[in-house]
Amino acid sequence: MNSIDRRVLFTSGAAAALLAATGVSAQTSPHRGGRLRAALSGAARSDHWGIVDGAFMQAARGAVFETLTEIAGDGTLRGDIAQSWETNDGGKTWSFLIQPSVIFHDDIALHVDDIVSLFNRHSRLDVQGVAVGRTDQVVATLNVANHSFPYLLAGPEFAVLPAQASRQAAGIGTGLYRAYKFQAGQQFIGTRVPKHRKDMLAGWFDEIELVSISAENVRAEALRTGLVDVADISVLDPYSDPVEFQLLPSPQSVQQIARHSIAQPNAIGQFWPLDNTRMATRWWMA
Repeated sequence: MNSIDRRVLFTSGAAAALLAATGVSAQTSPHRGGRLRAALSGAARSDHWGIVDGAFMQAARGAVFETLTEIAGDGTLRGDIAQSWETNDGGKTWSFLIQPSVIFHDDIALHVDDIVSLFNRHSRLDVQGVAVGRTDQVVATLNVANHSFPYLLAGPEFAVLPAQASRQAAGIGTGLYRAYKFQAGQQFIGTRVPKHRKDMLAGWFDEIELVSISAENVRAEALRTGLVDVADISVLDPYSDPVEFQLLPSPQSVQQIARHSIAQPNAIGQFWPLDNTRMATRWWMA
């Protein structure tokens, strides 16, 4: 998309953005409601749910899928689908206990086979073999001991997908947002799962809408004119009023810029863009 068509860019229109007050504290308490609109780069018409390159697909996958572990905004490692993990041989064999009540968007419960499929699907994990300890436990043996293995599993490319290829292709995940509309290289709309184990902890927006805009200056214009709330740009449009925007994660290290209508936690993840690709689940309307 090389220019802005205000009639079709966003189904939600720009009216809501005109109501956003500037200078709202980023520390307002999280609450449910609203639609997050983002203009992002890196998409292609050949995109599918197995693609992990580019901010557009990373943000979409971060909303729809989960990982075994997660790196919080402050850099600490915590469980996501994994409830706990341990190694008793110096990092060569890892045992993961899986959270209860993890449900895919097609109402099928997560099975340990889905975790086994993850380990078998990614050669970069360097897994020698996988065993199922019990119905909620998976044991992975590595070719070489790796003390950072749980950190590695937090990477966006290691999202937990269903074991079945047809369900993978349909974008069925366990995340806080289900795919309502997905046009490869163009647009993604996600709607909040009505009931999720992370309720009251994450997933504050009712909907999220991502649009692909390849040109950075056009993304900046979309942000300035209120068509979007956030864009993966490092410099504002020259006609923008800086007081209306937040440079994130910090003015010294800008990965994305957001309007003050969007609030964030105290710390924003910097391992990957867009709050470690969890923008949709961690941020909320100010």
